[in-house]
Amino acid sequence: MLKAIFLYLSRQKLIQNFMVNFWVTRRVVNRFVSGEELEDGLNAVRKVNSEGAIATLDHLGEEVSEPGEAEAATEVYLNALDHIKDNSVDTNVSVKPTQVGLKIDKGLCEENFAKIIERANKYDNFVRMDMEGSDCTQDTLEVFERLRKKYDNVGIVIQSYLYRSEKDVDEVLKLGGRIRLCKGAYKEPKEIAFPKIEQVDESFMKLTQKMLLSSIYHGIATHDEKLIEKTKKFAQKNSIPKESFEFQLLYGIRTELRHKLVKEGYNVRVYIPFGREWYPYFMRRLAERPANLFFFLKNFFRA
Repeated sequence: MLKAIFLYLSRQKLIQNFMVNFWVTRRVVNRFVSGEELEDGLNAVRKVNSEGAIATLDHLGEEVSEPGEAEAATEVYLNALDHIKDNSVDTNVSVKPTQVGLKIDKGLCEENFAKIIERANKYDNFVRMDMEGSDCTQDTLEVFERLRKKYDNVGIVIQSYLYRSEKDVDEVLKLGGRIRLCKGAYKEPKEIAFPKIEQVDESFMKLTQKMLLSSIYHGIATHDEKLIEKTKKFAQKNSIPKESFEFQLLYGIRTELRHKLVKEGYNVRVYIPFGREWYPYFMRRLAERPANLFFFLKNFFRA
């Protein structure tokens, strides 16, 4: 119930306008978002790099409605890739398709992604296409397929809670594409998504095993220690080297787990968001884990 409420609130503009100007919220948000500017994100990357992890930078923002907004977001990523190169930090970038024009025009989205991918390729870097709600899934995969046929340095996200995801994983693997697998953080109807967490977890492990056996470098994105332990055991049983895949964790969540995995010799990538459009991202983080909500409430009542 709480998850549904927070996912609903993530799309409410009136609530957003209140929350973004409420100083208590802004203070708590700093746990999950590195800051509003690129330099804040780069500083967070430096810190996780110093602790043995790699990163992916995400400029917050989604569902733009004007071509100029999509082009401006594209420029932020081009600038970010330049600064990543200049600062010699170990991070790639993650980009939401609707931020660079998917809901305006698929051709515009593909064109903007191509600019980002080409800049990343110039620096021997990598671009991850994020996955959003199910209304964007098919279009995102179609754009990815066209781009993957041109570029090696682009990957995609698959969400294990969708019924269609096994077929989508198979299609991406045929393209030789790199996948970040996550459970999914949007409100979806039971007609297209597994309604029970046990089913989502079962799908997650089934897809994880398929990905690990593909001999392609993938990202397993979860904070669920049971799934992480199952992944480790499957890899060991099938003689899959630690360096052939990575675990991915969100900035500000389960830091002790990240340190543990790094110490064990696993590749760990931290998803580091920055930017002013943090509200939808923040609300999805509250929806995902009760511990995040408790953290918010504890700091709220301290104010």
